[in-house]
Amino acid sequence: MKFETIKRVILAAIMLPFVFMLFEGVVVIRSSLKQYRDLEKDRQFADVLARGGSIAATEILSEIGATRLYLARPNSSTAADMQRSRVALDRERSAFYASLPSRDTLEEGLAGELSILSLAYSRIVAARSAADRGLYAGSDPGSIYWYAALKQLAVVDALSPRISDPVLLEKSNQLMGILLTYYGERLITGVGTRYLDHGVSARFPVELFIQGKVMLGEGMDHMVFHSTAPIVRDIVAYLGRSGQVKANAITDAILAGSRPTREARNVWATAQSERMAFLQQKMIEAAKDIHETGESLSTRSHIHLTLILSLCAGLLILATLVMLLAARGLRLIDRLTRDREMLVGELRNAAQIDLLTGLYNRRGFEVAASALLTQAEHGSRWISVVLFDLDHFKKVNDAYGHDAGDAVLRHVAGVARENFRSFDLLVRHGGEEFLALLPDSTPDDAAIVAECVRLAIEAAEITLPSGDLLKVTASFGCAGRANDGFNRNFEDLVKRADLALYAAKASGRNCVVSGPTVPLATQEERRKTASGGGFDSRI
Repeated sequence: MKFETIKRVILAAIMLPFVFMLFEGVVVIRSSLKQYRDLEKDRQFADVLARGGSIAATEILSEIGATRLYLARPNSSTAADMQRSRVALDRERSAFYASLPSRDTLEEGLAGELSILSLAYSRIVAARSAADRGLYAGSDPGSIYWYAALKQLAVVDALSPRISDPVLLEKSNQLMGILLTYYGERLITGVGTRYLDHGVSARFPVELFIQGKVMLGEGMDHMVFHSTAPIVRDIVAYLGRSGQVKANAITDAILAGSRPTREARNVWATAQSERMAFLQQKMIEAAKDIHETGESLSTRSHIHLTLILSLCAGLLILATLVMLLAARGLRLIDRLTRDREMLVGELRNAAQIDLLTGLYNRRGFEVAASALLTQAEHGSRWISVVLFDLDHFKKVNDAYGHDAGDAVLRHVAGVARENFRSFDLLVRHGGEEFLALLPDSTPDDAAIVAECVRLAIEAAEITLPSGDLLKVTASFGCAGRANDGFNRNFEDLVKRADLALYAAKASGRNCVVSGPTVPLATQEERRKTASGGGFDSRI
């Protein structure tokens, strides 16, 4: 079996389990995200439900009481109490509406209940204005507040079925049961008290009394059939006390049309007042419990989701690492082969390339120059040499150190490589001295190219390892001769370029000097050169 086939089989064997694990991770994450979103929705609905129940149980009733007290005894104290109750109700109403989901996500039935509730609150605003202007003298605006409270309860009742979490659903049923029980008792108490206060001639409002009894029964059903929580047991136990049982009997007697004695009436009024205070306290406790339960479940769900995401991220990282290691292992043989070839190539290049500047060294230049001259025998009539070195380079080493000197040499080599022609051969001739072989170039052409290189070196700013900026200059010597296939020895060119370089140094440095031109050799000179001459490897 071929190595490539084995590699694919091994990779598949490694990747398939991790692909399956990643797929399972995606499924778990999606499930956890859905559970988290559902629980957040439940928490939001439960929080709104608790806030709405609190408004119906506390703020609306507080404003009813404060308004009635102000209408009975208008003074600065009762007016201030009424104003505080209004501010509290408005604050809770704003918070209630702010915590609701957007209307676009609500069902039509719940949106309709909210619209009716808004209308009921607008009637409260109108009743406030009428009370401030004294238009309620001798009358009671309680029915307006009572209507708003019932509509607030209707919204709470519509929110409860939208909770899917069993714990929050049970607690919302508890709160709804307590709310209905409380309002049933309050309706019975209010209707019964007004009936008894108006004497024998008063007509008994049977419908309202029965409505209170119905609400009371629905509230008890919510609590008894939906929950066995301690708060429900406390309410059932409280209503089973002898005083509360006696008050229930008096309530039934009033509903039957009889008028209790003053003593029985006082017992009934006291028991009803205590019962409503007890139920109101339980409503506050239930609303607080729903809020805390929702926050606790949300926190646990968030932690669970974070753990799931962390676990999946860890599995993904592990899978990635394993696959990377497997791929690296499978590529080891290929890499060893390539590394061996690269090492051989680097060793071969190291024998011909100057490691500091990246230019040819003398050995590499000898091979390249010989090949270039051979190729140029029939196409090039001229060949030139440019020899240049850096001016006062020893001072650079002495002042800044050899690391700085190396940086200068590397930079100058780069500048020379960019400014000589692409087919010119460059060599680090030794130390700070460089040599360039320019095929198909007269000495004048070589001098023009050398001048471009000189200007580029002069203009360059070299950043030293210390961070200092340094400028250097170079002196150039050029020499050329006619190209001749019988004479590949250009030692004379190098010597004449060297003389020209000395002349440049003597002329003040940072300049280009071109040596004399050698004409095309005679036939006799060619034969002598062919029999006794050759390429001087000492360059």
